Amino acid sequence: QVQLVESGGGSVQPGESLRLSCASRGFSLDVFAIGWFRQAPGKEREEVSCISDSGNIIYLSDSVKGRFTISRDNAKNKNTVYLQMNSLKPEDTAVYYCATGYACTVPGGLRRSLDAWGLGTQVTVSS
Repeated sequence: QVQLVESGGGSVQPGESLRLSCASRGFSLDVFAIGWFRQAPGKEREEVSCISDSGNIIYLSDSVKGRFTISRDNAKNKNTVYLQMNSLKPEDTAVYYCATGYACTVPGGLRRSLDAWGLGTQVTVSS
């Protein structure tokens, strides 16, 4: 079974940090560009960040620039993409999803050919 698995979410206070992980089951991530998206209640899904397959192209949305970073470890035993989220705000509260694509572009974001999503991981920022 081919699947993306997001993890690392939780409940934190404003100003705190979380690191999300995106891993795969059944295939390797290292040939894909990977994007992080989020969806808050009552809102449309929005793209937060993406990274190219090699890691040399990175896109960050204006809403998270300066606070979030994206990285990837393509080593065989890791094969994971991370989203480091610092200085979290209540408006960052959402379910976060990762997705595969064939390219990460700036400023366009992730270019996708498949509309497949994992289960996501919940991030709640509240005092």
